[in-house]
Amino acid sequence: MKKFFKIALLAIFGFVVVMGFVYLYNKSNKPAAVYETQTPTRDNIVKKTVATGNVVPRKEIEIKPQVSGIIDKLYVEAGDEVRVGDLIAKVRIIPDMTALNSAESRVNTARIALDDARLIYERNKQVFEQGVISVNDFQTYSTKYQNAQEEYDAALSNLEIVKEGASKRMGGETNTLIRSTITGMILDVPVEEGTRVIESNTMNDGTTVATVAYMGEMIFKGEVDESEVGKMKTGMQLDMTIGAIPGHTFHACLEHIAPKGTETNGAIKFQIKALVELDTACFIRASYSANADIVLDRRDSVMVIPESLISFDSNGKDAFVEVETATPQQFERRDIRLGLSDGIKVEVLAGLSLDDRIKVNNE
Repeated sequence: MKKFFKIALLAIFGFVVVMGFVYLYNKSNKPAAVYETQTPTRDNIVKKTVATGNVVPRKEIEIKPQVSGIIDKLYVEAGDEVRVGDLIAKVRIIPDMTALNSAESRVNTARIALDDARLIYERNKQVFEQGVISVNDFQTYSTKYQNAQEEYDAALSNLEIVKEGASKRMGGETNTLIRSTITGMILDVPVEEGTRVIESNTMNDGTTVATVAYMGEMIFKGEVDESEVGKMKTGMQLDMTIGAIPGHTFHACLEHIAPKGTETNGAIKFQIKALVELDTACFIRASYSANADIVLDRRDSVMVIPESLISFDSNGKDAFVEVETATPQQFERRDIRLGLSDGIKVEVLAGLSLDDRIKVNNE
C-alpha cells in the first residue's frame, strides 16, 4: 500500500514538472508584437474656444409709471409691436390724504386772497376812473389781482392733479397714461388690471408695467475663461448655435470684451458681447441660450499627426516619436518640434516628413 502512494506522488510530481516546462517553452516562443504605423498628413488645424451665454436685445427698456395708483386699463400684451408714444396702460389715481388735504387748503387760501384782491381792485378802479389816483398806483392793484387769480387757478389745477392725475389747464397731457418710450416689441407685462403700482422717482425705482425691446438688433452675451481671453480681440468672428433652433448657425462679430473678470465657481470669467447677424427665416426670441465658437488661431494645409502618437521626455517639454527604419518593425527615436494643436491633432514644424511611418503604441 505504501508503495502505491509513493508511485502516485512521483507521478503527480512528474506531471507538474512537465507542465511547468511546457508553460515556460510556450512563453519563450510567444510571437513578437506587430505595431501599426501611421504617416503624417496635410490638414487644417483650427483652435477655438466655446463661450456660453444668451441672445438678448441691445435695447431693452422697463416702462414705469409717473404716478402711484391702480392699473385701470391695459392696452397691450406680450408680443405686441409698439411705437414711440403708443399707449400701454392707464393708471387710476388713489389720492394721498395728506396731499389732498394740503391741495384743498391751498385752494381755500387762494380763494380768500382772490376775493380780497378783487374787492381792492374794483374799489380802486372806480377811484382811478374818477381821476383820484395815478395810473401807476392803479397798475399795482391790477397786478395784485391778476397774481391772486393765477394763484387760485394754479391751486385748482394742483387739486385736480392730486385727485385725477391731470388738470383742464394741461389739455390732453396727463401722467396717468403710460406710453412706450421706444419702438419695439412688448416682451413682458408683469402687472394685471387692478394691480397697485408705485411711481418712479429719485427714492424708488417704481413698478415695471411693461418691458419693451427693439428686436431688430440682437447681441450675444457670454463668458470666456481667463486662459482664452488674452487671445481674443474685437472684430473676431463667432459661429453661434442656439439650442432652440437646431441645425442653424448664426454669425456674430465680437464687439466688446470686459476689462474686469468675475469669479464663477472658482474660475475667473470675462464677459463678451457680439453683434448677431439676424436671419429673416429664423425669429430669435429674447434670452435664448446659445453657444458661440470663437476661432483663436488656425493653420491651413500644414503637416499634422495625431497627438496620441507623441511621447515626451521626463522634463515634459521635449517631444519625440518612434519612426520605422528601413527594417520593418524596427523603430528609432525622432525628436520633433510642434506647432498649433486643436487637442486631437497637432502641427509638426520640424523633424518629420510625409513619408515617415510613425509607430502606434498597441497598449
